[in-house]
Amino acid sequence: MDKFTTLTGIAAPMPLVNIDTDMIIPKQFLKTIKRSGLGVNLFDEMRYDRDGNELPDFVLNQPAWRDSQILVAGDNFGCGSSREHAPWALLDFGIRCVISTSFADIFFNNCFKNGILPITLPQEAVDVLMDDAQKGANARMTVDLENQTVSTSDGQEFHFDIDPFRKHCLLNGLDDIGLTMEKAASIDTFEDQMSQARPWI
Repeated sequence: MDKFTTLTGIAAPMPLVNIDTDMIIPKQFLKTIKRSGLGVNLFDEMRYDRDGNELPDFVLNQPAWRDSQILVAGDNFGCGSSREHAPWALLDFGIRCVISTSFADIFFNNCFKNGILPITLPQEAVDVLMDDAQKGANARMTVDLENQTVSTSDGQEFHFDIDPFRKHCLLNGLDDIGLTMEKAASIDTFEDQMSQARPWI
């Protein structure tokens, strides 16, 4: 998993509330167990018409936001079914941070396990960030995980809270496997001891 330290990038405004995981990645794309290749189908039913042509009004199809790395979204982002493909699709598209007033719990947890930083802020702060995101490629937000701040393109700064353990994992690029491998020496020692104590196992 890639480390998350400081991200400066284009933010896309998505003020819709209750964007669920089926909107993020529709069910027909859940057959794969690979984490790559899902970005093209991110928000599929909002991005494309029935013939697969891009819908020009959708924010991520517009030139100013095609390379967005941050989403500023409406309330209750990631609700619905508990599909881990949702953060996979966001990450494969290039989204590393989602900012909202609230997230569904399972989606929120899955983001951290996949290197995406979900930031919860009060409505007043999200409104300011949403307005800044409307500026498109001419304005870039900065997310500083170490200092737990989000800064608008004109320097207005907001502090966010994050669980210290999750912060540690993101800063060091540690998913569940990475956390286990940090204990590799202890695991090897334990296995050696068990093989000597119980050689029949």
